[in-house]
Amino acid sequence: METSPFVIERTYNVKPDRVWQAITDKDKMKEWYFDLKEFKPEIGFKFEFSGGSEEQQYLHLCEVTEVIPGKKLSHSWQYDGYPGESFVTWEIFDEGDKTRVKLTHTGLHTFPQNSKDFSRESFTAGWTHIVGISLKEYLEK
Repeated sequence: METSPFVIERTYNVKPDRVWQAITDKDKMKEWYFDLKEFKPEIGFKFEFSGGSEEQQYLHLCEVTEVIPGKKLSHSWQYDGYPGESFVTWEIFDEGDKTRVKLTHTGLHTFPQNSKDFSRESFTAGWTHIVGISLKEYLEK
């Protein structure tokens, strides 16, 4: 069983504050991420959203666990009605005229392994699309 974290890094042609707003402002997040009813970058803030495959949608239950304004945001990631708990961390690095984003998702192995929706491949495809395409297109439009 693969227990190492999933990590993806991408560099965008924008300043860090634009990335920070994109990952912490619920109205901006709706444009490229998930349809969040509420979100605040505050430790202990709980939020939820639905997402998944075409066959099955899952209610995601999350709680903000770490905030370093402009630099780092971490939150738990669970599925309503399913065992397992994971953590997502967004890190922002100022690289002059560009910004590098590193997303780390740990604990994927804690989810049921008998469903392809919870497979490492599914998370890899999802995060690659979200970070590599959706966020990039939103930031650089």
